[in-house]
Amino acid sequence: MSHVDLSDIVRQRLRGLRQAHGWSLDSLAARCHISPSTLSRIETGNRRIDLDQLVVLARELGTTIDHLVEPVDDADVIIRPVQHQEAGLVTWVLSRDAAQHGGRLVAKMRITPERRSGPGHLAVHPGREWFTVLSGTALLHLGDRRITVGAGEAAEFSTMTPHSIGALDGPVEILTMFDQDGERAHTESSEQGPTPPPGAGRSARS
Repeated sequence: MSHVDLSDIVRQRLRGLRQAHGWSLDSLAARCHISPSTLSRIETGNRRIDLDQLVVLARELGTTIDHLVEPVDDADVIIRPVQHQEAGLVTWVLSRDAAQHGGRLVAKMRITPERRSGPGHLAVHPGREWFTVLSGTALLHLGDRRITVGAGEAAEFSTMTPHSIGALDGPVEILTMFDQDGERAHTESSEQGPTPPPGAGRSARS
């Protein structure tokens, strides 16, 4: 990314943060002890941004210079998920580090009737899980209950309740969110080989 492009991005971020605070040019200029016309020229690109001014603007806007000048790259936006496959289940993790998303990850799963679920294959671990069905019908085993979840419907439950998700009458695709406990359970299950142990549906694979 060129210097000019980055400068434009910094100006857009300054203007966006000012507007998000609900401040006029006059209000922010007064806080930063610069003239409104100077601030206007900074935002529109008609004036070079001095480092001293950038420091003051960042402080008043509740951000840092590092955040203001952080470059934008398609690699920071586009996620190309890696496919993980085992009997009856394909998983694509669609988000990055859980720490950047409130401790939760997002995944898409395709489940077929070959997947082991139901009594004898229920998992228990700390946390909560949420999923919505994109296509097909999911069969949620939750303790002694059997709950069907159809396309367009969603389910949320405590993963301290013994649980697993299977497919009813053909393949089902779901979009699910799970927390870091579920991520760890997912990873531990994956490391044990292509055939998961009973209850391998731990959050990311409930």
